[in-house]
Amino acid sequence: MSEKTMTPEEKTEYIVGKAMEIIMNSGDARNFAAQAFDKIVEGDYEAAKALIKDAEKVQTAAHVTQTEMIQGDIRGGDEKMEYSVLFAHAQDTLMTIQVEINMTKNFLKYAQALDKRFVLRGE
Repeated sequence: MSEKTMTPEEKTEYIVGKAMEIIMNSGDARNFAAQAFDKIVEGDYEAAKALIKDAEKVQTAAHVTQTEMIQGDIRGGDEKMEYSVLFAHAQDTLMTIQVEINMTKNFLKYAQALDKRFVLRGE
């Protein structure tokens, strides 16, 4: 943020930009997680792990943006945010995708354990 006080329009534009940054990164993370899930189904666990890592990387970027916005709101002044439906949606999206990533990671563990059992049984 700059040292000057933002106009209401500039502040709205700034919040919308940050919300969209969170939404876009979360969407990218969702795509990586979905691709990872497909790779798990195919049995390509190494590719799935790489895609999960990609998902976590962009999801972390979204989380960092959210944290910066919350910290700015706490500091107040020019960084104090008014309620924004779009920012609330961005936060919802961020958390939803985090759950999807965690479920994909758990599905990977489950699939690997299941494969290991079948190998031990000779199936």
